[in-house]
Amino acid sequence: MKKRTIRFSNSSVDYYLNAEFSLVEKLAPRESAVIITDEHVFAKHKKKFKGWNTIVLKPGEEYKVQRTVDMIIGQLIAFGADRKTILIGVGGGVITDMTGYVAGIYMRGIAFGFVPTSLLAMVDASVGGKNGIDVGVYKNMVGLIRQPAFLLYDMSFLQTLPKKEWKNGFAEIIKHACIKDAVMFRSLQKHKLSDFQTNPKLIATLVEQNVMIKTKVVQQDEFEQGERKLLNFGHTLGHAIENMYELSHGQAISIGMSYAALMSQNLKHFTGAEAVVSLLAKYGLPTFAKFNTKKAFKILLKDKKKDNVSLNYILLEKIGKGVVQPLLLVQIQDIFKQF
Repeated sequence: MKKRTIRFSNSSVDYYLNAEFSLVEKLAPRESAVIITDEHVFAKHKKKFKGWNTIVLKPGEEYKVQRTVDMIIGQLIAFGADRKTILIGVGGGVITDMTGYVAGIYMRGIAFGFVPTSLLAMVDASVGGKNGIDVGVYKNMVGLIRQPAFLLYDMSFLQTLPKKEWKNGFAEIIKHACIKDAVMFRSLQKHKLSDFQTNPKLIATLVEQNVMIKTKVVQQDEFEQGERKLLNFGHTLGHAIENMYELSHGQAISIGMSYAALMSQNLKHFTGAEAVVSLLAKYGLPTFAKFNTKKAFKILLKDKKKDNVSLNYILLEKIGKGVVQPLLLVQIQDIFKQF
């Protein structure tokens, strides 16, 4: 087990890398904690939850909405949760997003921590303090930025992770490589998915690499005024089509990255588009897909990153170097017509 304490603008977060779930009790005593998880995680790891006050949610992005938040708050009141209660989100990105959001608004803010159980949550969703819910087809339209007290990475959770969720996680790993780490990109080219599924040391190292890439970006720009925008590579289009077609997050972001790589080729003279698309395909992710461009653009008009006439699109100058490129909405509309 490796502990790192990371300082952000208003708080510090303890990272417990390659740790065991049993450590949670030392971080948050059972009598003052409530665990939030979903039916899939609960069913596969029942022993871990024995003796804890636990709220078990339906799994899936479609439940990351205000109705579920209201239900959680109702159960917290029934548990007698007060301002000294700590919430612990044990699950994938949907669980961590909602746990952090509820913790931010319940009694005007209580402490919380995460035990991410999916690869995607480990390398992306649990890191950085973004918490929120969807409103209809609009992803993460309501939320806040607030850091957890701790992040605990128990790699044993990956042993029960379905293959499709491994693929999901690699979309965000490849994203980090594209925007920040050419060496990691080349390493991913040399390996294949099964290498990481069967080698605990290899996946633990990869998770730590990705956690620290995102952490460093967030430390420099916690409230997304500049550098943090790079983490949206593939997400502008990805978020527009994710709920529209009920895609997994990884699938949607992979499609978004594929088109962003093409846009980078046309707008930034990027020469690695083929390599990006090939790597995504190698890890079992979709690349190009037909979608309703008019509807996607209409959803994109509600994107949090836009102003009245333009939107910050994340493009690549080269493998390992992402850039924030302001594009006029009419430009984006014209580009979408070519897809």
